[in-house]
Amino acid sequence: MSTRSTRQLRAKRPSAGRLLLGVVLLAVGLIMLAPLVWLIVESLTGEGDAFGIPPNWIPKPFTVQNFRDIDGLIPFWRMALNSLIVATISTVGSVLVSVLAAYGFSRLPFRGREKLFALMLAALMVPVQMTVIPVFVLMRNLQLIDTLQALWLPALINVFAIFFFRQYFNTIPKELDEAARIDGAGHLWILFRLIMPLAGPAVAAMSILSFEASWNNYFGPLIFISSQEKMTLPIGLVTLQAGQGGSSVVVFAAITAVVVPVLVVFLVFQRAFVASITSSGIRG
Repeated sequence: MSTRSTRQLRAKRPSAGRLLLGVVLLAVGLIMLAPLVWLIVESLTGEGDAFGIPPNWIPKPFTVQNFRDIDGLIPFWRMALNSLIVATISTVGSVLVSVLAAYGFSRLPFRGREKLFALMLAALMVPVQMTVIPVFVLMRNLQLIDTLQALWLPALINVFAIFFFRQYFNTIPKELDEAARIDGAGHLWILFRLIMPLAGPAVAAMSILSFEASWNNYFGPLIFISSQEKMTLPIGLVTLQAGQGGSSVVVFAAITAVVVPVLVVFLVFQRAFVASITSSGIRG
């Protein structure tokens, strides 16, 4: 066997270090997935056979009655529709507003741009709980208390999304903009026809993060919503848990129904999410 063939064979064989790393990562992954698997298994298990010690990893006996019982305890599907409406409008609206603002900070030279951007970033250090009172007063003056608008209107301004898109846009060569302007393109054409297709991974990643944050938002509905028909799923889960004592498998079924949609969205767009993190630099 030639020296070159021997080197190729050695390169194909995994080293002991890489093999050990793979085993460790597999073990860590299984540990992280165990609570989610246990949650789904318990939600598909009958009331009398759930919460066994040691834990059950296969639903025996298998049943979907727990999911059927949810709607009899809380208006689950109405709450799910409310959550979907709020999460969809918040995600689409915040991404649209953020890319417009990020384009201005990245591509438009105006006086005080960097100082304004730094001032905007300072808002990231202010906890949401400190701004809830002025936001509540604003929603009350607009007569939007106990409406879904009070949940998605404040979510349209996402400072982190503006920062994220601005940093991503800075990685796109500005020579492309100049070439488009020579052909007569305006700012909106450059943004939506040139930059946005190149920023697809960043848009997908921020859409996932925005949708997940809005879908799981508990603090906002707790402050602004009072009627049950306007409640979202996080509030509904707390109501269900209080009514069932926190130990019923129906609660586990409801939690599973809330978690699975977000998990599916992430699995569908995970490649775009990873690509955006690896390809976007944190450049000034």
